[in-house]
Amino acid sequence: MGLTALLLSRLQFAFTISFHIIFPSFTIGLAAWLTILEALHIATGRPAYRALFEFWLKIFGVAFGLGVVSGIVMAFQFGTNWSELSRISGPIQGPLLSYESFTAFALGASFFGILLFGRSRVPPWFYLFCTAMVALGTTLSAFWIMVNNSWMQVPVGYAMQNGVFIPVDWFKIIFSPVVWVRFPHMLLAAYLTGAFCVAATGAWYVLRRIYTPEARIMLRMGLCLAAVLLPIQLLFGHLVGDYAHDDQPAKFAAIEGRWHDEQPAGEVLFAVPDAASQTNRYEIKIPILGSVIGSMSFDAREVGLTSFRPQDRPPVLIPFFAFRIMVGCGLLMLALGWLGSYRCWMRRIHRNPLLLWSIFLSFPLPFIATLTGWFTAEVGRQPWTIYGLLRTADAMTPFLTTRTAAISLLVYCALYTFIFVFGIYYIYRLLRTGPAGSLGMATSGIPNRPMSTADLQGNPALPLTAGE
Repeated sequence: MGLTALLLSRLQFAFTISFHIIFPSFTIGLAAWLTILEALHIATGRPAYRALFEFWLKIFGVAFGLGVVSGIVMAFQFGTNWSELSRISGPIQGPLLSYESFTAFALGASFFGILLFGRSRVPPWFYLFCTAMVALGTTLSAFWIMVNNSWMQVPVGYAMQNGVFIPVDWFKIIFSPVVWVRFPHMLLAAYLTGAFCVAATGAWYVLRRIYTPEARIMLRMGLCLAAVLLPIQLLFGHLVGDYAHDDQPAKFAAIEGRWHDEQPAGEVLFAVPDAASQTNRYEIKIPILGSVIGSMSFDAREVGLTSFRPQDRPPVLIPFFAFRIMVGCGLLMLALGWLGSYRCWMRRIHRNPLLLWSIFLSFPLPFIATLTGWFTAEVGRQPWTIYGLLRTADAMTPFLTTRTAAISLLVYCALYTFIFVFGIYYIYRLLRTGPAGSLGMATSGIPNRPMSTADLQGNPALPLTAGE
C-alpha cells in the first residue's frame, strides 16, 4: 500500500491517540489513589500517607498536564483530517465531546487548583472532597469518551436525515449495553495502571533501601488492589469479547484468526495469519475451545473471515497479535499481583529480590495492555469509522492532499516526542527524589518551584528520611 492521504491521516490519528491515552490511563487511577491516601491520612494521622499524597500529587500534576496538551490535538483532527466524519456525525458526537469538556474537564481542572494551592486554606474535609472531585472528573472524562467511541462501534439511538446522523434517543446512546461493558473495562485498566505504577515504585525503593515506610505502603496497596481487580478485569474483557462476537463478527473472526466457518470451532493460541492464502502458518490450536469462548457451547458454528466480502474485512495481523499481547500482559500482572500480595501478607516480600525486580520491571505492562486493547478495538473495526454505516475512506476530508497529511504527521511526531521526552524525564526526576521531595509542600501547604524537587536528589540528610 502506497502512502496516501487516507493512510497518513489514519497513522496520524493512531499516533496521537496512542500517545494521549498513556496519560489518562495513568491519571485516572492515580487520582483515585490520591483520594484513598488523603482519606487514610485524615483517618489515621500517619505522616507517611501525607508524604505519599504530596509526592504523587506532583507526578499527577505533570501527567495531567501532558494529557491535556496531547488531548487538545484530537479535536482539531476531526476538522482537519476527518471533516466528513464531523459533518455527518456531528449532531451526535459534538454534544458527547462537549459533555466531556463541560463536566469532566471543568470539574477536574477546577478542583485541581485547590489541591495544588489550597491545603492550608481549606478544612481537611473539604480538601478530601476536592481530591474526590478531581478523581470524579477524570472518571467522567473516560465515561464520555467511551460513550462516543462505543456509539461509533455499535451505533444506536440515531436516524438519518439528509445524509446526517441525528440523535433520536439519547438514553439509548448514553446507556447502551456496549458502553456499560466497555467503560468499566477501560476504568479498571486505568486503576490497574495506577496500581502497578505505585507498586513498581515501592519495589524500586525497597530495592534501594530508602523510604521504607512509604515503599511498603505502596507495595502492599498497589499489589493488593491489582490482585482484587484483575479477575474482575478478565471478566469484563470476556464481556467485551461477547459484544464483538455478536455485533462485530468480522472483528471477532480477525481476533481469533479464523478464516473459514467452523463447527465446532477451535481456539488459535498462536499462528502467523497469511491474508494472501487465507490461512494460518505455524498454528497452535485447541479444538472446540473456540465455540466455548464464542458462544458458550461445545458445538456452535463460528463464522470465519471468508464469509465477508474482502472489502469488509479488517486487517488480521494487528488485532490478532495485539489481542494476545493484551491477554499475556493481563496474565503476567495477575500472577505478580497474587504472588506479591501473598508475600506482603506473609511479610516476606522484602526478602525476595527477584520478585521485587519483577514487580519493578512490570510497570510497562498495564500501558502495553491498554494500547494493544485499543489497537484491537480500533483496527478490528476497519474498514468502518461508524461500524457498518460510514467507511473510513468516506470519513476523511475530501480535499486533503498527501503532502499536507505527511507534513502534519511529521510535525505532530516531532512535537509529541519533544513533549514526551521532557515530561517523562521530569517524572523520572520526581521518582528519583522520592517522598522526601514533597517535604516543602507538606509542611507549608504551598508547592515548591517546579524543578526544586530535583535539587533534593541524593541528599541523605533529609528530615523525612531521617525520621522513618
